[in-house]
Amino acid sequence: MAESDVIVVSSKGQVVIPQDLREKLGIGPKTKLLVYGHRDALVMKKIEVDEAIERLEELYKRIDARAEKYGLRRLSEREINALVQKYRHGRKQGV
Repeated sequence: MAESDVIVVSSKGQVVIPQDLREKLGIGPKTKLLVYGHRDALVMKKIEVDEAIERLEELYKRIDARAEKYGLRRLSEREINALVQKYRHGRKQGV
């Protein structure tokens, strides 16, 4: 089992990943991390940009398929991004 480190959350909600872990996992400036909560744990996973793009493409395909199923016109990328932002804002507001 790996050694554990104690880190502190800043007033802005920032944390510093210990240097040895960054080096071991190849995490550097601009590295993308997928972050989610599971029970009482915070999980971070390094993702490649290609992986993120694939997930977005999959999401767009599902949205297009659903729109087609209900006879709706295809949404533009701008409209989809606006809906995603609206959804994210609603989640932050607890809506």
